Amino acid sequence: MNQTYKPNENSRKPNKPNKGPKFNVSWIYMVVLAFLLIAYFANDKTSFVMPKQDFAYSDFQQMVTDGQVDKIVVMSDKTLQITLNDSSAVTLLGEDVAKAGKRQIEVLAPSVEEVSKFLTEKQFKGKVEYKETSNYGYLFLVNVLPFMLFLFFIFYINRRMVGGGDGGGIFGVGKSKAKLFDKENAEDKVTFKDVAGLQGAKEEVEEIVSFLKNPNKYTVLGGKIPKGALLVGPPGTGKTLLAKAVAGEADVPFFSMSGSDFVEMFVGVGASRVRDLFRQAKEKAPCIVFIDEIDAVGRARGKSLVTGGNDERESTLNQLLTEMDGFGSNSGVIILAATNRAEILDKALLRAGRFDRQIHVELPDITERQDIFKVHTKKLKMDDTVDLEFLAKQTPGFSGADIANVCNEAALIAARNDRPAIGKKDFMDAVDRIVGGLERKTKIITAEEKRGIAFHEAGHATISWFLQYANPLVKVTIVPRGEALGAAWYLPEERQLTNREHILDEMCATLGGRAAEELFLNQTSTGALNDLERVTKRAYSMVAFFGMSGKLPNMSYYDSTGQSDYNFSKPYSEKTAEIIDEEVQAIIAKEFARAKQILAEHADGHHQLAQLLIDREVIYADDLVKIFGERPWKSRQDEIIEANEQNVSEEQV
Repeated sequence: MNQTYKPNENSRKPNKPNKGPKFNVSWIYMVVLAFLLIAYFANDKTSFVMPKQDFAYSDFQQMVTDGQVDKIVVMSDKTLQITLNDSSAVTLLGEDVAKAGKRQIEVLAPSVEEVSKFLTEKQFKGKVEYKETSNYGYLFLVNVLPFMLFLFFIFYINRRMVGGGDGGGIFGVGKSKAKLFDKENAEDKVTFKDVAGLQGAKEEVEEIVSFLKNPNKYTVLGGKIPKGALLVGPPGTGKTLLAKAVAGEADVPFFSMSGSDFVEMFVGVGASRVRDLFRQAKEKAPCIVFIDEIDAVGRARGKSLVTGGNDERESTLNQLLTEMDGFGSNSGVIILAATNRAEILDKALLRAGRFDRQIHVELPDITERQDIFKVHTKKLKMDDTVDLEFLAKQTPGFSGADIANVCNEAALIAARNDRPAIGKKDFMDAVDRIVGGLERKTKIITAEEKRGIAFHEAGHATISWFLQYANPLVKVTIVPRGEALGAAWYLPEERQLTNREHILDEMCATLGGRAAEELFLNQTSTGALNDLERVTKRAYSMVAFFGMSGKLPNMSYYDSTGQSDYNFSKPYSEKTAEIIDEEVQAIIAKEFARAKQILAEHADGHHQLAQLLIDREVIYADDLVKIFGERPWKSRQDEIIEANEQNVSEEQV
């Protein structure tokens, strides 16, 4: 069924008053043409005062001889402007022309000297004047037009160079590029109702909103509102959206720009733009200034190995530090900034008095994901099979942006398949598409390769089913997707702390594919590359970072400041490096042996699972329940849902 999109009537924006006509380049051409026409008609006096009749120089000589001329004006271009007496005008030009006062004619002479000699010989008694010809068109082309073309060139360059039509240009290169959103020109006003989840972050920024609405509540007691708040979190978690919601709730002007907007090829431009930004902000106070991706300009000074251009960035940061510490706490200008790399920011930027607070915007948990799904599915046409709680369970680790992408992808998949509404299967296909990539059913795979892939994926599924802390299985497929020949989807446990047993169980389940190949097929393949990479990194993290090693207990060589990126040597000796390598090898070998032991104990179930994969290509958790029975351990997500339901019931009571 074809759907016709109709815009929401309530979303139509009111017509804004016209502030005047916008400039058009064609106006310049019209002005130049007008000047040329004026110059032409100003120079062509015959079109206004001279009749159209043609007279030769011999006629002029005869007129002078017969005494028919009263006045002669000799121009430097050999043109003779002749004024006839009244009787001659009637005879030569006609009675109608003479009565109209038209007694002037023009004659082209051979030369000025010839005319002067002729008049002297004839002893002409009338009035004779000699004048220079004024060619206004020529003067305009020589003197005025080049100047106008130069101005037009400057204007064109100013529009096309730095900043273009957004207020930049070579004369405005130091101006701020911040976009202003206020009551008059806010296109899409965002409030906290439009931001799902982020309950903890909302509570912290609500104080900023309260201050902007009622500052006397805080100042009367001597309190000072924080000058700045830094939103820190992974990409796509809604940092920019939360900042817009703060401006929408407070109903104040909102300046928005990116940290990269301060950076320019010209020296000193960044600092100039910082000064101009804060000047505009103080004029609009109370207001909010939001700098997105502030790490582009706020990176710690003196840690970069590159010199030269780095000085411009540091001067911009110095100006930003000065401006943030230059206005009073109660001036009504609050700075919000967002970054996902807070560890590389300069310490002077994070000190008290500049960014007083760091608001952490984390990935949403299962209940917050359900709320985010509610927001993004409001405008979608869905059937009764869609369960938002189920979708929230199937998307662990997804950010708000990822969930929005899932909803949009589900709508596209449903439309592609000509469905009247979006169903549960469309959402699941969208999740698979985003996580694993596009299915490649046309990829040619031999029967032997298909059997090897099935045994490999069945190994992962079998071991994860019998390990308490391994992620529970959701779906296994041997259909090529993206760059992978097979894939398994699990529900990661959303833990706040990870124990040693959690890591070891996950490593054992990850090694299940290679263990199944070696145990049942007596072979090893390159398909386990990603598994081995993940296991190796996790093992090194256990030993070198988390101190979970018998030979190196309670030792961590992790540097949270990020300074280790610029070191050319390891923070430990070669002997310690050998111990780390030995411990990593021992951990991986032990977990690989455990994986083979579990597979040997459940070989029959593994083979049934592998054959089911070969026959159907896709299996789900329900198939594992039929083969192995229910898992004896409850999922942590189920515990979270039960706890939330219990809290809601207690609040209702």
